[in-house]
Amino acid sequence: MKNRMAIFFIVVFTVYILVNLYIFLKGYRVFSAYGNLRITYTVTFILLASTFIAGKFLERIHTSVFSDILNIAGGFWLAFMLYGFLLLFFSDIIYMVLRFSGAVTADQAFTFRKISWFTTLLVSSLVIFAGFLNALHPVVREYNINIDKKAGEIKTFRIAAVSDIHLGSIIRKRSIRILSDKLGETKPDVIFLLGDIVDGEIGPVMRGDLLKYFTCPRCRDGMYAITGNHEFIGGANITIPYIEKNGIRVLKDEVIVLDGQIQVIGRLDRDGLRFGGRSRAPLSELINKTDTSKPVIVLDHQPVSIDEAVNAGADLQLSGHTHNGQMWPLNYLTSKIYKVSYGYRKIGNTNIIVSSGFGIWGPRVRLGSRPEILVVNLNFKG
Repeated sequence: MKNRMAIFFIVVFTVYILVNLYIFLKGYRVFSAYGNLRITYTVTFILLASTFIAGKFLERIHTSVFSDILNIAGGFWLAFMLYGFLLLFFSDIIYMVLRFSGAVTADQAFTFRKISWFTTLLVSSLVIFAGFLNALHPVVREYNINIDKKAGEIKTFRIAAVSDIHLGSIIRKRSIRILSDKLGETKPDVIFLLGDIVDGEIGPVMRGDLLKYFTCPRCRDGMYAITGNHEFIGGANITIPYIEKNGIRVLKDEVIVLDGQIQVIGRLDRDGLRFGGRSRAPLSELINKTDTSKPVIVLDHQPVSIDEAVNAGADLQLSGHTHNGQMWPLNYLTSKIYKVSYGYRKIGNTNIIVSSGFGIWGPRVRLGSRPEILVVNLNFKG
């Protein structure tokens, strides 16, 4: 397990360094023509490229407003790495085509590089700013699902579900208050938090006691949560008690029964074994604790065990984790990785909904996806 983690971090840091080196050299070629500006460029670039790593390091040893600022800056730098790399790589392709066709001569190469570099800066900045504005405006996605079972006297049951809040250095008090207000407006019977409530390190959350601002006074059946991979990354022994201290029950491979004999299975995240040494129970074992003639809802942070839910006869599975890629074109990647990476799909008799999440990881930027709150109206037709 330790070897896998070591390999993972080596790969991530290698990619991080190589992408930054590629972007740096593209700019250095331009600024090398401007004398002392190349020194200013080099120092500025190194400082910006270091913000993300420095922020995460400081957050781990001592959380503060300064580490928050570094994390915010580092997040935007990650977004620039993505879009800067894509635009510069695309300009390289154009340059090669133009050189081979004779449309650009060797004497014109510097002018082309200069135009492509500053165009990349401008376009990336505009795209990132648009994605930032988009990330500030969550939407409510509503689904109506018919279930051919009885739930006592209950004919309709209204669920509000939120995944991937990622409370921490970037998602803070203002965001959690907006979330609480929107949840209150939906008037749900119950609230489910689908994992990754915190962003990782619990320090920035506890420093401002951010979860105390999370409320839902109109929830008849209360608030329940499951773990995501980030709850274990930050230390589940601290994170889970903090969440529960704020009135949210965390389901850890547990089955609860709500009004109308509506049964809810809350699964431990599968990364609990990798980060916390806690393996989760098979869904078949948990489903044996339920009455499948009554409605069964499965909460599972990562949508990787959909076939388990279908084979077990669950009526509904709610998941998150994917962020729907968060930033285009990464949504194409997540759609290849997961059987259902976003939205609604029915497989057999099981209804699957995967949320794009409320918060973000890394950059507070969303392109090609929206931050969202799920509202699921279950209509019992049995």
